[in-house]
Amino acid sequence: MESSSDTQRTTGAETVRWDLTCMYSGLEDPSLDADVQTIERLCRAFRDTHKGNLATTLGRSLEDLAEISMLQNKTMVYLFLWSSTDLNNGPVKAKMAEVEKKVAEAAAEYLTFHDIEIVALDDAALASLAENDPVVKKHLPLLELTRVFKPHLLAENVEIALGKRSPFGPGAWAEFFDEAEADLRFTISDKVLTLTEITHLLSDSLDPIERAEALRVLNDGLGGHFAKYSAQALYMIAGAKETEDRERGFKHPMESRNKSSRLPDAVVESLHAAVNDVAAPLAQRYYRLKAAHLGMKTLKWSDRNAKMPFADSTVVPWSEAVATVLEAYRSFSPTLAGLIERTIADRRIDAPGVPGKRGGAYNYSVLLPWNKPAAFTFLNYLGSTRDVMTLAHELGHGVHGLLAAEAQGAHMFHAPMVYAETASVFGEMTTFNYMKARLAATGDKKALLALIMGKLDDIMNTAVRQISFSNFERAVHGAKRKLSHEDLGAIWTDVTKKMYGKEGDVFTYENIDNLWSYVGHFHNPFYVYAYACGELFTQSLYAKRASLGDRFEPLYLDLLRAGSTKGASELLEPFGLDPTDPAFWVDGINVSIGAMMSEAEALSKEMGVQV
Repeated sequence: MESSSDTQRTTGAETVRWDLTCMYSGLEDPSLDADVQTIERLCRAFRDTHKGNLATTLGRSLEDLAEISMLQNKTMVYLFLWSSTDLNNGPVKAKMAEVEKKVAEAAAEYLTFHDIEIVALDDAALASLAENDPVVKKHLPLLELTRVFKPHLLAENVEIALGKRSPFGPGAWAEFFDEAEADLRFTISDKVLTLTEITHLLSDSLDPIERAEALRVLNDGLGGHFAKYSAQALYMIAGAKETEDRERGFKHPMESRNKSSRLPDAVVESLHAAVNDVAAPLAQRYYRLKAAHLGMKTLKWSDRNAKMPFADSTVVPWSEAVATVLEAYRSFSPTLAGLIERTIADRRIDAPGVPGKRGGAYNYSVLLPWNKPAAFTFLNYLGSTRDVMTLAHELGHGVHGLLAAEAQGAHMFHAPMVYAETASVFGEMTTFNYMKARLAATGDKKALLALIMGKLDDIMNTAVRQISFSNFERAVHGAKRKLSHEDLGAIWTDVTKKMYGKEGDVFTYENIDNLWSYVGHFHNPFYVYAYACGELFTQSLYAKRASLGDRFEPLYLDLLRAGSTKGASELLEPFGLDPTDPAFWVDGINVSIGAMMSEAEALSKEMGVQV
């Protein structure tokens, strides 16, 4: 591995760009406009054929709707993926807006009746259809979830109007937010960094003075116009949601998300309580241990993600990262490793961190026309160990999508967010334990501890930090007035201190008041708690590997293939787990954070470091 302290590093990922020609050859490809016209025609035909007739044509309607959905995927996913790699590309943005508007109008005008008529079917009629039509029977989980929202559907003309307006609602604010965020630049030590690069510096630098300066520059750079814009975006999104929720009869801001996730409100509350009451004290204990290793009594917030002083700071080349992740997956499941190899061979990964590119990482799994599954992985790879874990995480999403798409088809392959994190967290844990075993075999206890502490950083960010984010959202969506960016900064600071301790207990909190402003997930309300849910859900699942032995892999693959057809209890029943029991979430914390903490403290004690 090659050493580098420069964030402008060479990793070998620079030429790893995805190939989107499986969809279109470019903006001028005539089939793009032709497909949009076909979508419009199919939507009109769908209404003409099925409106008022679902008592006899429900099965066929689901097949016709799948054809429309796959073609919509092809057009919109292509433009979204291209835009992600070049947020300043005006022609792509214009084309995406044009296509989105046409597709949204067609869907609103001609497809809206479908859900309304599905919920209007009486139970006996639906049962009869399922008994006589295999398509209806297969899609019962989808139909049952649709019917859960019966009390919240509005009149058809209102639903049509809302559908037509959708391209100009919260998504438009989020789209512009991504563009504005991509243009952010931060100057430190005469270097101009992107948001991705400066946040990478915060976790990668071994110099506490440099970390503190990076956080100050980041926080200051997010202030002013960007914080004001972010505050207005949140106001518009929260206000629109509050108005629509009231009209639809939702009892509280999280109800629609919880129902979509197939999680009872009580389970979501148990998750939050477990993290606030059990994981937060463990987090504070962890950060005190980190402070001891860093030779500090109290950490600055800029030290939260700092590496251990003895951590390996060399750059992991892209080829090594891919080989490590593949070997780790193969050590557990050749089936999953084979899917990743296919993803790489098909050039479905866009890896380098470059200016103008969307920040962060994601996987977009999709079912294209003629039932062709594809999974596109988006990264900003800069060569850290955390980036290797991110690769393992996003490829986990990819294998999940590929398996579920093949098994469930267009309507039911996307798992709800709370379960969508299962394969990604599992992939991370598999890669972590593979690397851990490799290090343990060398006898290098310092390197082993650094790896464990790095993994604890990640779990703290996924479980504890995301529930802190959720607590922020709860306060924002519960506000009775418009919140300024200063108000939001105060709420952000307050929920952070409640989770991580009072000023000076574990952290000092200078330069954090604007950090809420770059969390794009807030534009998708109550999306964030799914990360903590998925982390603890999967840690409990992962802990069953040893006791189930050879039975585990086929059970796990079946879980991934289930897509959105099962809720949490049904998914975990074969593993002997019950997520409706509040103790389930506490157990998830103890088998992950608790167990790793004990191991980290034991290794630290051997090194003469104790809290």
